Amino acid sequence: MHKDAARRTPRKQMLAGMVSAVAIVAAAGAGLAASSVVPQPVGSRSIPAVLAAVPAGASTGVCPGPARLLEGTEAGTDPQFSPESATAKSAVTGAVLSVPGGVLPGSRLAALDGTPAVEIAKDGSQPGQGTGPQDLTAGVIAGHSVDDATFLSADAQAGQKPSAAGLMRFTATDGDLQGSAAANCQPPANDLWLSGASTTVGRTSLLVLSNASSTPATVSLELFGSKGQIQAPGSRGLLVAPGGTRSIVLAGLAPGEAQLTVHVRSAGGPVAAAIQQSVLRGLTPGGVDFIAPGAAPAARQVMTGVDIQDAGAISAFTGNSGFKDAGPALDITVPGPSDAVVEVKLFGRDGQKALPGGGVVTAKAGAVTEISLAGVPAGHYTVSTSSDVSFVAATRITRGVTNGKASDVAWAASGVRLGSQHVVPVPQGGDRTLVFGVLENRATVSYAAITADGKIRAAATADVAGGTTTSIKVPEKVDESVVVAYVVSASGDAAYGALLLQQDGRDDISTVAFTPAASGQEKVPVSLGY
Repeated sequence: MHKDAARRTPRKQMLAGMVSAVAIVAAAGAGLAASSVVPQPVGSRSIPAVLAAVPAGASTGVCPGPARLLEGTEAGTDPQFSPESATAKSAVTGAVLSVPGGVLPGSRLAALDGTPAVEIAKDGSQPGQGTGPQDLTAGVIAGHSVDDATFLSADAQAGQKPSAAGLMRFTATDGDLQGSAAANCQPPANDLWLSGASTTVGRTSLLVLSNASSTPATVSLELFGSKGQIQAPGSRGLLVAPGGTRSIVLAGLAPGEAQLTVHVRSAGGPVAAAIQQSVLRGLTPGGVDFIAPGAAPAARQVMTGVDIQDAGAISAFTGNSGFKDAGPALDITVPGPSDAVVEVKLFGRDGQKALPGGGVVTAKAGAVTEISLAGVPAGHYTVSTSSDVSFVAATRITRGVTNGKASDVAWAASGVRLGSQHVVPVPQGGDRTLVFGVLENRATVSYAAITADGKIRAAATADVAGGTTTSIKVPEKVDESVVVAYVVSASGDAAYGALLLQQDGRDDISTVAFTPAASGQEKVPVSLGY
């Protein structure tokens, strides 16, 4: 072999090797590139969430039945009842708004099992003579007597959820359940928080669960007391049949609790929940109330429609043995693992009022903390509470400061910020007051009366300064027609509203937060996975 040829042979081999290596790397890269476009195994695919339009549904609300006196002991979860009193009255008042143009949606009041009680409007009722905002009319229920839980419903109309609301009011002037109690007809839900129960001697707390759906509901309860969360046998897996109710005496689950908050969670059908709370101090009735669900845990909770009596009279009255809970107070429940430093502000007619004990309180994690509101001047207030930790809250209102005379109690649940077209039912009889609270900057609130003839009257407006509470007396009639409800809207800074109810010549009191306004078509995120 030629000497130069011998020298070229290794170079050819080295060059061939380099070409082969490049080919291998290129092939590997091609394989990787191919793998990026070849479908992956189904279990590892990631599908982003999309927003799906949800059609507007019917407006539904479950109205609690009358307050009833328990028979026998407070133990057990299926108590027997006895008649409440000779003077007890229970009635549902409500209103349904038409769509613009005056067409009323099909709407009715019925028993939970679907048995009709009152037809408010047939589906697609003919337009009436609208006189209110956007030429609206209304269908009304003006104090229909009831003897059990009922269900108010209104069908969706023109792709919109109808604006409708109902309220049940109980009154009695004799017996152990003397007083006044009122509650909204609430939309069923799968997660509810109720604060203000008490199971000490002379206090009766009856949790009533109602299932207006066609699906069985399995309910579990979480109980929070002043010393922490309570592990109670029998608080899980409570079955509520479709179209039925179930009553649980809370003293059977958590006896001797001065402050008790109940978290209701339902699997299957959604439920409505209310606590019938009553007080008996020896032989003297201390009041009755329906404790309604408040807002879910959040960093801010607001309660308005809080009526506080004269500070000196409250101090003397609550100083008696067994009367500690006869004064106003705020209950804070922290469900999480961290304590909450809560700032409390009271806004009255003339602005913010200072709490005698200061406005900052540490609320223990997993427990209920009570804060006295006694010591501020008498009047109507909005209570604003805020923290960097989520919590739930409710405010106790009392009426009556005379020993040996019946008094009353009510709980103001935390409410929602006002928007547009809130329907506010107003039961007949006694003093009725619309209470509006604005937290920081000025807000404008409009309120138009709905009368028994179905007309929506011209709206009035209230210009409410920030950090104040405004009260507006409800007239009995407008143009000789009884006032049944109001349409309330607000603009500007955050405003909150409640209806305060009292009886002429009696120490009766109830307060009811406004229900959320109706919403139209919504979009919810839908995620797909395996």
